[in-house]
Amino acid sequence: ILISAVSNPLVGLCIGIFVTAVIQSSSATTSTVVAVVAVNPAFFPYAIPIIIGANIGTSVTNIIVSLGHITHPPSFRRAFAGALVHDLFNVLAASLIFPAECLIRIFTGRGFLERLGDSTAEMVSGGEGFRFSTMDRIIDPILVPAIELIERSGGSIHGNAPSFIMIIVGLMILFTALTLLTRSARKAIEGRVQKIIDRVLFRNAPISFIFGIGLTAFVQSSSITTSIVIPLVGGGLLSIDQVFSYMLGANIGTTITSLLAAMTAESTGDGSRFALAISFVHLYFNLIGIIIFYPLRRVPIYLARRIADYMSRNRKMAIVFLVVVFFIIPGSVILINWYLF
Repeated sequence: ILISAVSNPLVGLCIGIFVTAVIQSSSATTSTVVAVVAVNPAFFPYAIPIIIGANIGTSVTNIIVSLGHITHPPSFRRAFAGALVHDLFNVLAASLIFPAECLIRIFTGRGFLERLGDSTAEMVSGGEGFRFSTMDRIIDPILVPAIELIERSGGSIHGNAPSFIMIIVGLMILFTALTLLTRSARKAIEGRVQKIIDRVLFRNAPISFIFGIGLTAFVQSSSITTSIVIPLVGGGLLSIDQVFSYMLGANIGTTITSLLAAMTAESTGDGSRFALAISFVHLYFNLIGIIIFYPLRRVPIYLARRIADYMSRNRKMAIVFLVVVFFIIPGSVILINWYLF
């Protein structure tokens, strides 16, 4: 209801930030947006700000993980800087791309991301309905029995109550999977593996970038893949420069989830095409952000270090920063729009 009701681009951006920060998974947010667009293709242009906001909101997990070092100022300074550089990149990219998208849409009727996503989806799908049966073969053995069980206990899956149950069950499975993956990943990087990570996987920027793409595409959560390196940054095993390229790769890798969601969307014709289009918008936003800011990478890295220096001396402000930026500001914008408009 919250997502499908948005029409103001700024509110859409804030919804993307807030919802993703609450559930700590941009994959869940973008997949939900893809599903909404598949059912209602007219929502496609309004979904773009939510996708951009989700990119910002996903970095909240990194900052929460960095707070684990808050009792040790030197470690906290490094960890917070490593977490914040991901957030700053997403914010800087959004600060340029989001206004440009809105202005071009106002003057021409369609934003440039909207045009890019739609044209790419039309080229890939040929303008017809798009189905990816392989994904159905993978998920149907789990999905179909679950649907049948809920239908037997509560009626049609298309009813409001059974659909709500599916959402709750899905979120519970998502959080459980994220927790288990995070624990497994942290155990995997202990001991000698840390040296391999430093000397091989983070040897240079291209390798770090490719590693970020591959690992995130595999676990389908940039929140996990970016947060597991924060303890390594806090411990001085990795530098902020080393993890920057890795986090950019994670931004690309996380778009795989929305692409997979689009390929399995229960829709045909325009719904299927626009579901694919919004997933391409997610990919293009990240690619354009990298093209702009990787040559200017010293800007987010410098800002992250300066802010982290301040936060290490005023550690309570780190918690204030987390709550205000990811919850109070976007939540206030949503509430104001909800009650006044």
